[in-house]
Amino acid sequence: MTATLAPAPTVATAPEPQRRLKPKMLHRIAFLGLLAGAAVLYLWNLTASGYGNEFYAAATQAASQSWKALLFGSLDPGNTITVDKPPAFLWVSGLFAKAFGFSSWTVLAPQALEGVAAVGLLYATVKRTSGPTAALFAGAAFALTPVATLMFRFNLPDALLVLLMVAAAYCTVRALENASPLWLALAGSAIGFAFLTKMLQAFLVLPALALAYLIAAPTSPLRRLLHLLGAGVAVVVSAGWFIALVELWPADSRPYIGGSTNNSLWELAIGYNGLGRIFGSSGGPGGGGMGGNGNIGFGGETGIGRLFGASMGPEISWLLPAALIGLGAGLWFLRRAPRTDRTRAALVVWGGWVLVSGAVFSFMSGITHPYYTVALAPAIAAVVGIAGRELWRGRGHFPVRMALTAMVAATGVWGFILLDRTPDWTPWLRWVLLAVTAIAVFALVFGLNGRRWIAAALVAAALLGTSGYAFATASTTHSGSIPLSGPRSQQGGGMGMREGGSSTEVVQLLKATDTEWAAATVGAQSAASLQLASGRSVIAIGGWNGSDPAPTLDEFKELVAQGKVRYYVEGGGGGGGRGGDSAIAEWVAATFQSTTAGGQTLYDLTTG
Repeated sequence: MTATLAPAPTVATAPEPQRRLKPKMLHRIAFLGLLAGAAVLYLWNLTASGYGNEFYAAATQAASQSWKALLFGSLDPGNTITVDKPPAFLWVSGLFAKAFGFSSWTVLAPQALEGVAAVGLLYATVKRTSGPTAALFAGAAFALTPVATLMFRFNLPDALLVLLMVAAAYCTVRALENASPLWLALAGSAIGFAFLTKMLQAFLVLPALALAYLIAAPTSPLRRLLHLLGAGVAVVVSAGWFIALVELWPADSRPYIGGSTNNSLWELAIGYNGLGRIFGSSGGPGGGGMGGNGNIGFGGETGIGRLFGASMGPEISWLLPAALIGLGAGLWFLRRAPRTDRTRAALVVWGGWVLVSGAVFSFMSGITHPYYTVALAPAIAAVVGIAGRELWRGRGHFPVRMALTAMVAATGVWGFILLDRTPDWTPWLRWVLLAVTAIAVFALVFGLNGRRWIAAALVAAALLGTSGYAFATASTTHSGSIPLSGPRSQQGGGMGMREGGSSTEVVQLLKATDTEWAAATVGAQSAASLQLASGRSVIAIGGWNGSDPAPTLDEFKELVAQGKVRYYVEGGGGGGGRGGDSAIAEWVAATFQSTTAGGQTLYDLTTG
């Protein structure tokens, strides 16, 4: 008998479950999206602003043509005088222009790329102490701060300054993990190079970084002090090498240090770009005491409310109330945490940064501009991200939930007030913001469930107003020396708000020259305009506003005698007073015949 095998029973198989992305992968995708979004925001239609700040654009042009101009930050390729800031940010744009050719894009793109890098580095810093969610929020809040969008699309030193300060915070957070003197020294080096970007402003973050390490580093008190001493040496070395180079370089073979009273970079750092900015001073270009005149372009009235005022408020204060509430609540609820608690240490780093820098910006009585507040943007965003995450985790406790509610309510109400200051621009936005804030506050107060939609409402309440203003900033062209964010017209008046114009006839004359300098004129703005339009080197007599003693009358006579300068163009702006601009103008008028081209008076210095 042959056995017959029964067919095998059919087994029903369950459908294969859909694969879900792991949280780690989701956060990586979100991080890449954050960087991509920042890049689009900062690079989109970038060249619509032309050369942006022509003063610094001319210095980038000079750096692309002369290695000495690149090293010292000269305004012209002939190396007559430097800009009134240290040259680190011009090293970046100058090398960029050397590599890719001088253009509007190579002038502005370095700042945009520095902005993207700063956003990424802030994310990495916050993530180490508070996880990826808080880091994503901090990165987005930073990227969408209006003054950050402005500065990362414009050629001023502040973009590199902020990147280096965030780098210092990152290195400090790394040092706090295992009391690493190496990471702390790297933090000091970042601050040193930030000093070479914008001098004493870089030091405003030092108290917070040092205090956090002194409190929370996991080692003995003596080692903490020694590590801080080593970091201080790193600051001195990384900043001091260039100061020493300038001071030791023969003065007659380098450009005059613009903005200084005695051709000294150290004096520039301590005087015009240092204590003169804080306390006000008559030294250096432009004098001081401009901050208290109520002028929007100069920061408005000094005092505790300055960061919320008409000048600085729309630039930086969107999340400032939330940061102050979150900082206070976070430090209070963590008051009994171990000494080395990393979350509290992070709040000390970023919160100390906000408090010290904010106090200086509020009360400094020297020359102050609203865009300086970009230095607060990463710290404010980090505090809100870190404190918000901690309060959200503890929202089951009523006092914690009320602190979080206060952060959200303050942000929404203050955002409504800021948007109401420009009532004709998207008036619906402030009402949407207020409605979203009300929903988020209601959900928090009554402890409603549904974590995802509540979290979405919180994020919308926090970022809706600032992102609208940031997008308005990105869609607006900016020029001059005192740019403003958002849909506001460029107000402010005063020093540097007017870019020098140049007629076509004069530009053509300059292009046809073959002398070392095509022309000379009083004031850097007029010289920069002529230099950018003609592509030829132009002497800015007296530097930024015509008051620097460079070149002197005797030096200018010598250049003319050697046939190195072709034209003197009349009509440049300058404050006079200290430099030789008036004497040079009188000598030229008495020695050479004037002519008119395109409505401008000029003198041919080869015909005397």
